[in-house]
Amino acid sequence: MASMADRRLQVFLAVAKHRSFTRAAEALYMTQPAVTFQIKQLEEHFNTRLLDRGYGKVALTPAGIIVFEYAERILGMSAEMEDEIAGLTQEPNGLVSIGLSPTIASYWLPSLLDAFKRQYPKVMPRVFQGNSEWVERRVAEKELDVGLLESVPTNPLLECRELARDELLAIVPPGHPLSQHARLCAEHIGDFPFINRDPGAAISEAAEAFFRASGLAPENLNIAAELGSLTTIKHLVLQGHGVSIAARISIQRDIREGTLIGVPFDPPIFETISVVLHKDKFVPRVVSIFADFATEHIRAIAEAQQHA
Repeated sequence: MASMADRRLQVFLAVAKHRSFTRAAEALYMTQPAVTFQIKQLEEHFNTRLLDRGYGKVALTPAGIIVFEYAERILGMSAEMEDEIAGLTQEPNGLVSIGLSPTIASYWLPSLLDAFKRQYPKVMPRVFQGNSEWVERRVAEKELDVGLLESVPTNPLLECRELARDELLAIVPPGHPLSQHARLCAEHIGDFPFINRDPGAAISEAAEAFFRASGLAPENLNIAAELGSLTTIKHLVLQGHGVSIAARISIQRDIREGTLIGVPFDPPIFETISVVLHKDKFVPRVVSIFADFATEHIRAIAEAQQHA
C-alpha cells in the first residue's frame, strides 16, 4: 500500500540521513536528478534553503533541521497508521531490509529464509552482507530494519535479543602440529602464522580479546592475512598458509569430511548470535514479524544442535 505521506519528505529524509544525494538516490532506487528535483520542490514550497551543499557533503540548514524533525514524526505517524490498518485487514506483506555477517549468511540464513517465506510468502526480504560492526551501524542509522550479528552490540539506540551461542575453534589442516592438541592456548597459536578476520568482524574482536586476556598482544602475532571471506580463509588454511578461527557451525561439514580439524581453545571462546532492531517507538509490523520469526527459528535450531 502506497504511503499517503508526501514523497518529498521521504526524499528529504533520505538525503539528510545519507548526507549525500547520490547515496539517497541509490537507497530510494531513484535517479539523482529525480532526487534533486524533489528537494528543489520542497525548498520552493518553504521558500528557503533546507540543505547546504559543499565539498561533496550535505548539511542541514537551521530550517532543514526543523523540517527534518517534523518529517520524521509525520512519516512515522503515517506509516504507523497504515501498519495498524494493514494488521487488521491484510496478510503481512512488504519489504524488510536485513543486514547480516558472512557466517550467518552462509549457515543460518538459508533455512531461516526458507521457513519464513513458506509462512509469509508476500513479505520480501532484502539482504545485505557485511561484518558485525557494519551491520550494527546501519541498523542504528535506520538504513537497515533488522540485523543478525555474531556479537552483542552496546549501542544504546539498539534493542538486542540474544539467540544462541556458538563455540569458536582454531582451524588447521589434517596433520598440522596443532591438530594433536585437545585444547589450544594463546601461546600455541602465537607460534604459527595467523589468518585473521577483517577488522570489525565479531570473530576478530573475540580473538583479540582472547589473546589480550592471555597476555599475548594481538599486534605481536604473525598475521599472514586479514580476510572477510570464510571460504578463502579455509582455502588458505588448507594450503598451509596459517592458522585461523571459525565458528563451529561454519566448519561442521569440513570437520565431518576430514578436510579441516577444529580444535577448541583453553579457555573456550564463544560468539553470541543476536537479532538487533532500532529502539523506535514504532516498528513496522513486517519488521516485527521477521524479527520474532528469526528469534524463534534460530533459537530452535541452536537447541536442537545442543541435543543432537
